[in-house]
Amino acid sequence: MRTIRARVQAVGLAFAALLFLGHAARAEPCQRESFEGRDAIVCTIDPATSDLRLFWRDASGAPYGRFDALARALEAKGQKLAFAINAGMYDTDYAPVGLHMEDGAELHPADTVTMDRPPGEVPNFYKQPNGVFYLSKAGAGILPTAEFLKTRPEARFATQSGPMLVIEGRLHPAFIPNSDSRTRRSGVGVCEKGEVRFAISETDVNFDEFARLFRDHLACPNALFLDGGRGSGLYAPALGRNDVSGHGGYGPILGLVE
Repeated sequence: MRTIRARVQAVGLAFAALLFLGHAARAEPCQRESFEGRDAIVCTIDPATSDLRLFWRDASGAPYGRFDALARALEAKGQKLAFAINAGMYDTDYAPVGLHMEDGAELHPADTVTMDRPPGEVPNFYKQPNGVFYLSKAGAGILPTAEFLKTRPEARFATQSGPMLVIEGRLHPAFIPNSDSRTRRSGVGVCEKGEVRFAISETDVNFDEFARLFRDHLACPNALFLDGGRGSGLYAPALGRNDVSGHGGYGPILGLVE
């Protein structure tokens, strides 16, 4: 009898340990990493087992604007915001610049404008190809905007930004190695095993350096630039991060909900 009881206790302890380890892994998706001497925070999420969503406006129709405002709104529903990063670029009224989809509904249309200017004069969003990060039942994906609009995958959430950083393993053709155009940058990649990896640099980087972080360090064959400078930010409570936009507020926000 004592042997059976001991075995039951051992199984119970092992099960509890597995639950604890699983909870710990889910609670801290973000880690500090370094690539070629440049620091970044990288947040890895498995879309098959995680509740990653896109947010813009609250119940009153106003943009959330701040990560902690979104966290409080979720907390009121008994949910927790474990991680967040600002999504596609946004306008002065915090509206998305391009495509924005939530729960399968298109709340803002895609921007298909192209600009006939010298490469150095084209705003980042319009450097072609730009792209769309999306979440569907099949998982996560990143496609150039024209391809997304042509194939129309059944996306539940989608956000448009630009430029693409990595396209099928190749860096965006407009990027210049050793460029002196450096700032803080954020982006998202769909990587090995279908995992989604977000990164925000902690040191100023140019586009070529940031794109190689995704391709060569994070193993992401496709990656999309999200934002840069004062407009990019991160919410990672485990790392003590609750950034506030230098533009007064954020537009679209990608958040991991528990």
